[in-house]
Amino acid sequence: MNIAHQTASLPQNRVTLAKVLSSAKDVVTIADVMKALGTTRHEAAQRLSRWMEQGWLHRVGRGTYVPVALDTLGAEQTLDDPWVLIPPLFYPAYVAGRTAAEHWDLTEQIFKDIVVVTGRAVRQKNQLRHGTRFHLKHVDANKIFGTKTVWRNRTKVAVSDVHRTMIDMLDDPALGGGIQHVADCLQSYLKRADRDDQKLIEYADRLGNGAVFKRLGFLVERLNDGKELIQLCQARLSTGLAKLDPALPAQRINTRWKLRLPETWAKGSVQ
Repeated sequence: MNIAHQTASLPQNRVTLAKVLSSAKDVVTIADVMKALGTTRHEAAQRLSRWMEQGWLHRVGRGTYVPVALDTLGAEQTLDDPWVLIPPLFYPAYVAGRTAAEHWDLTEQIFKDIVVVTGRAVRQKNQLRHGTRFHLKHVDANKIFGTKTVWRNRTKVAVSDVHRTMIDMLDDPALGGGIQHVADCLQSYLKRADRDDQKLIEYADRLGNGAVFKRLGFLVERLNDGKELIQLCQARLSTGLAKLDPALPAQRINTRWKLRLPETWAKGSVQ
C-alpha cells in the first residue's frame, strides 16, 4: 500500500507531513519542506516547529529534524542509521578514524561513538545528537580528500577510503582510539590486497604533517613489513621531535624516527 492510500484517513496536517517525508531523505530540513509544499522559508520553519511540538519530529540540529516514528504517518521507517545525520549536521564532512576503520574491516573492535572530520567550525568535539555520540575534528575544507561515497538508507555519506583512514589515524592517534589500536589497524592494512604504499605517501604529503611519516615509518619498521615504505618515510623526516601518541607520557627518544616514545614502546625499537 502506498503512502497516499495509507494517509487518506489521517488529519490534513499529518497528511502534509507525510508528503514532506515521502520526498525528503532520512533527515528533514527547511529546504525539504519548501520544495515539497512550495512554501516560503519562514512558513516551512513554522511547520517544522509545529510538527516538533506535536511530537512527530525530533530536532537534531538547526533547521534539521528526524521523524520520531514514520509509521504513525503511514510509512514504516524509523531512523536506524545515525550516519544519515552527518551530511545535514556537519557538511562538508566525512566518517573517519576508528569508525571508518570498522567500515573497512581494519578492526574488529566496536566503538560507541562516530568519528567525523568536518570543515565546519567545531565548538564541542564530543556531541550527542539524537542519541548518538559524535567525535568531531575540524579541518580546512581543502584537507577533505581521499573519500568514498556510500549510501546509507536514502542518504549519501562520505567516508574516508581505507588509505586516508590510516593516514588520519597516524596524523591524530586519538581518532584511531590510541596508538596501539592504530598500530593494529596498520598491521591489518599492510596485509590487504588493496594496500597501496604510494597512496599512503601521497596522502601524507598532501596532508602536510611531518609527524605522520615518523609514526608510519616507526610502526612499519617494527612490523618488518615494507622496506621501500620505510625508505620513503625516512626521506621525508622533518626536524624536531614528535610524540608517538600525544595522549601518552613519553620519556624515551627514538633518534632514528625523531619520536618521543612511552616507555613500553621504547622496548625493542630501533634507536
